[in-house]
Amino acid sequence: MILEPDQTDRRRRQETEPIRAGLAQRVAAFVGDGEERVPSLPGLSFAKVRAPTPPASYLYDPCISMILRGRKRVQLGGTTYIYDESRFLLTAVNLPTVTEVLEASPEAPYISLLMRLELQAARQMIADMNTHGANMPVGGTAMATGPATIELFDAVKRLVDLLDKPGDLVHLGALIQREIIYRILTSPAGARFRETVLLGTQSQRTARAIAWLRENYTRPLRVEDLAELAGMGVSTLHHHFRAMTAMSPLRYQKHLRLHEARRILLAENVDAVTAAVRVGYESASQFNREYRRMFGAPPIRDVTPLRTTRATRD
Repeated sequence: MILEPDQTDRRRRQETEPIRAGLAQRVAAFVGDGEERVPSLPGLSFAKVRAPTPPASYLYDPCISMILRGRKRVQLGGTTYIYDESRFLLTAVNLPTVTEVLEASPEAPYISLLMRLELQAARQMIADMNTHGANMPVGGTAMATGPATIELFDAVKRLVDLLDKPGDLVHLGALIQREIIYRILTSPAGARFRETVLLGTQSQRTARAIAWLRENYTRPLRVEDLAELAGMGVSTLHHHFRAMTAMSPLRYQKHLRLHEARRILLAENVDAVTAAVRVGYESASQFNREYRRMFGAPPIRDVTPLRTTRATRD
C-alpha cells in the first residue's frame, strides 16, 4: 500500500509556502555546510540534504518529522509513506524503516526537522484535554501522516526563532513543544499516538513489548515470554503488534537486527560475519540470506557503493 499527498495536500502546500520559505532559509543557515545539526533544545534536530539519497535504514523513535522543502519516502513493512511539505510524519513507537529523500539539489536542498515526543508530557496533555471534553477518535497505526497546517508551522517558526535567544529557548521552548503536541493530538493522525501513550490500553501494552525488543533485539526471542511481559495472550499480542508495526514480533526483531547490521557495515567498515554476530545472528548463511531478501543484495555488495558515495562526499 502506498500513501501519498492528494489534491487537498497540494492546496495546503501552496498556503504554507510563505512561512515554509522563511523557515527553510533559517534552518539551512543554522545547519550550515553540514547535513545535520542538533540545537540546544532536547529532542530537536535539523537535516539538510543536497541530493536524492538511496534507500537507507532508519529507526524512528516516537517523533514528528516535518519537511520544509523536498519530498521523502518511508517504507514500513508493506506500507510506503510518501510525504512532502504538506504533511507531517508521526511515529508513536520505535519503528525500523527504510527511508530515502526523493527531491533535493544543491540549489534547493531537502530541509527537514524532527522533534522527538516526550511521552509523559503527552499523557498530561491528554488528561487535560479529556477533562475539557476533547473528542478524538481511536484507531489507526503506529505510523501515520497528518496535515501540516499553518497553525503547526507557526508553532514551529516560533520555536526556530528562539534559536537566536538561548535564554528564551530554555524557558519557552518546552511550552512551544507542548503546543506542537497539542496540534498533533487534535489532528487526524493523533488517534494512535493518543491511544499508545495512555497507560493500561492494549496499545500501551504492545508498546511495552516493542520497547523491550528495541533494547534486546540481539537476544533470542520467545514470543510467549514477550506476551507475558506485555500482560497479553500470544494471539492478542500478535494482533496488536502487527496492527502497530505492520509486522510480527519475530519479523520486527529481524528488521532491527538487519538495519543495525547495515549501519555497522557502513559506519565501521567491518566484514559481514562480524556484523552478523554483533546483532545476534548465529548463522552467517542465514544472515546473508535474510539481508539479501531485505536489501536486494548480499551485505558487502549492498554497502560497497554506499561506502564509496560517502567517502566521495566526505
